[in-house]
Amino acid sequence: MSAKTDPAPGKLAEYRRKRDPGRTPEPVAGAQPAGNDDTFVIQEHHARHLHWDVRLERDGVLVSWAVPKGLPHEPGSVRLAVHTEDHPLEYAGFEGEIPKGEYGAGQMLIWDRGSYETLKWSSNEVEIDLRGKQVQGRYVFFRRGDEWLVRRSDPPQEPDWEPLPKSMAPMLAVKGDLPPAQQDDQWGYEFKWDGVRALGRVDGGRLQLYSRRGGDITRVYPELQPLGEELVNRQLWLDGEVVALRDGKPSFAALQSRMHALDSQATRLSRHDPVTYLIFDLLHLDGHSCLRLPYRERRDLLDSLELDGDRWRTSPTYPGQGAAVLAASREQQLEGAMAKRLDAPYRPGKRSGDWIKITDVLALEVVIGGWRPGEGRRAATFGSLLLGVPEDGGLRYVGHVGTGFSEDVLRGLRAKFNRLERKASPFTTDIPRDRSVGARWLSPKLVGEVVFREWTADRRLRAPAWRGLRPDRDPADIHHEDGS
Repeated sequence: MSAKTDPAPGKLAEYRRKRDPGRTPEPVAGAQPAGNDDTFVIQEHHARHLHWDVRLERDGVLVSWAVPKGLPHEPGSVRLAVHTEDHPLEYAGFEGEIPKGEYGAGQMLIWDRGSYETLKWSSNEVEIDLRGKQVQGRYVFFRRGDEWLVRRSDPPQEPDWEPLPKSMAPMLAVKGDLPPAQQDDQWGYEFKWDGVRALGRVDGGRLQLYSRRGGDITRVYPELQPLGEELVNRQLWLDGEVVALRDGKPSFAALQSRMHALDSQATRLSRHDPVTYLIFDLLHLDGHSCLRLPYRERRDLLDSLELDGDRWRTSPTYPGQGAAVLAASREQQLEGAMAKRLDAPYRPGKRSGDWIKITDVLALEVVIGGWRPGEGRRAATFGSLLLGVPEDGGLRYVGHVGTGFSEDVLRGLRAKFNRLERKASPFTTDIPRDRSVGARWLSPKLVGEVVFREWTADRRLRAPAWRGLRPDRDPADIHHEDGS
């Protein structure tokens, strides 16, 4: 390495202007040792928004880009790369906390470092070959209009590498009984959680959450975002359940207020009524699909991630302990148990007997087709809801429900009815006269969930109770079993 030279005042003037050496531990830009233009560092920067700073040694400074989602893994994939001010060469060894109130405040960690080869360097395009511990491959930084972008130009070195899927559909269970005792060692058992199914996609330190129908629900649960940062170096798909825990047990009623909130309201509720993500399956991990792996191997990989945070955790599984899990579920007054065949693959979007949900009470997704006025304290809301399930010929009436509503739920539902009112009944089957007289009809748009004991001989619900609206469901997607 040759004698020190000072590339300032030109190249490092902006760096010096933005920093007060008396207030930040970052290195002072002074005379720099001249290098060989072959060193790079990638720093993980936990500033206001997590990003990665890619720095390349060039002509006595570190030419720098801030990459919000990190360098892309798959060839052809393009990501934003914000061209920032040049940094002094000493910055390649910097790790520490930039104080609050200073430029770039937050923790700075070295994520990768190594050497690189310059393949092309111009004012509008920089092509390099990186040789680090975490990153190896060819990348191109290029200018498009007023912004810079980066793409990978060669495939990953692993021959069986698969890109992270853009979307994923959840595997679904059938209702049933505990498998026979002599088959117990062929099954793994989990508790059935009373919440909302959610698939989690993690890439570039960001978590995206999707409902069972594929809707993006990321903004609904902002308190779960730090999970992405915990998995900052990983690419994966998770499967789990978002629950609202009250006294250590899931409460679907408590989850209701969270399922509809967005942005500032969701942020406020996340502080006062936080949710927990209970994760029970792993579908993709770091360039490798896990779908074809048997359940027992997927669980081993999931457990190896050690996901255990304030707002997320791995839901336990108990191989060969069906009777004990079901007994514990009943003792703790949980919703039931799940039996999953240990040698079964994951079947996206399929309902399979490889997964069995076991519960004492039946849960049913229903469509609200009308309501009856209430009396007394319910005079301003409603007395009961008229419920149906979709059939090929239309909406079949299955009964009414008048219990399980809190005051807030009564008012919230009643407010939604105004924009859905219609003159004629949406049901295509007969309704008992004592239910239809005085009823107000609704367009069949709202999906809810009830619990009940059994189906009657005329295919109606016996003793139903309201559980809540299901904004993650669509009437056209409802699937029914057990007598409906």
